[in-house]
Parts: sequence; C-alpha cells; structure tokens
Amino acid sequence: MWHAGNHYWGMHLFWWLFWIIICAAFISFIFTSDRESENPRSGKNKALDILQQKYASGEITTEEYRERKKILEEG
Repeated sequence: MWHAGNHYWGMHLFWWLFWIIICAAFISFIFTSDRESENPRSGKNKALDILQQKYASGEITTEEYRERKKILEEG
C-alpha cells in the first residue's frame, strides 16, 4: 500500500538532487570560463591563427606577415 510519507521523501530527494546538479553544472561552467580567459597563450594563438589566415588569403604581404608575427611573438 502506498503511504503519503513515501511520496514526500521521494519528491524531496528528487528536488535536492535536481538543485545539486544544477549548482554543480553552474560552478563547473564558471571555473571553465575563468581558466580559458586567464590563459594568455589562448589569445596569442588566436591572433597568430588570424594572421596566418590573412597571409594565406593574400590580404597581407610576406613582409607585413613577418613584422606582425614578430610583434605577436614578443608581446
């Protein structure tokens, strides 16, 4: 026979687990975003990738490419 008390504890447990999973996902997202933004190499690599794409497509000359690459690698 089903008792009202069992239903209460089942839903109570469900909601606790639900909110714990939501909080854990949120915290994980925040820490992952922070680590990516703190990594100075990620920005430098993006800039080099963009520079290489511009050079490959012919938007900049070899001389411009070398100058900009040198600046990015020093900075």
